[in-house]
Amino acid sequence: MTKVLIIGASGSIGKVVRQRLLRDSAAQLTLFARHASQLKLVDAQHEKMVDGDASRLEDLAEVIPDQDLVFVALSGNMARFAQTIVASMTKFNVQRLIFMTTMGIYQEIPSWLGESLDPYRNPILKPFRQAANIIEASTLDYTIIRPGWYTNGPVDYELIPKGTPFGGHDVSRASIADYVSKLSQDPTRDSRQSMGINVPNK
Repeated sequence: MTKVLIIGASGSIGKVVRQRLLRDSAAQLTLFARHASQLKLVDAQHEKMVDGDASRLEDLAEVIPDQDLVFVALSGNMARFAQTIVASMTKFNVQRLIFMTTMGIYQEIPSWLGESLDPYRNPILKPFRQAANIIEASTLDYTIIRPGWYTNGPVDYELIPKGTPFGGHDVSRASIADYVSKLSQDPTRDSRQSMGINVPNK
């Protein structure tokens, strides 16, 4: 049975990814968040909840060992989160990481879609770019996901490889969950890649 750790399980993306993985697989999920115990179990046979802080190595040491896949959807001190998660996964020899950042960290937004800001000068983009740099410099088997702006629409998306301009502005949470589910079922898919995701022309 595949073991999946969802860091940021109480957030909007963590919740939809959790639901999709429960629907699509028999994975054993560990739901990790500052207040994970406030979540309600959907499937007690396939889920457990752990309260913790992803910036603390000691908290991660309780949940990282023996996982097959770590999915991260956080906001805040992204560089610190990336440092501690990469360090803990490396220490415990857990290789597969899926990490959410945001579009724009490589100035990949075309002019028709909006201004492509310098990620190192923009206070919103800078922590996400720093996190991506840390992950890309690691030896982990990672996939970085760079989503457009979240919507509650249906599954409808295209994937944007690093170095390719974005083709749209928005993406549904359901689309992100669909992509994560596919990644969880194929460990070789988009390995050590940074992939944008958006609805084409929207």
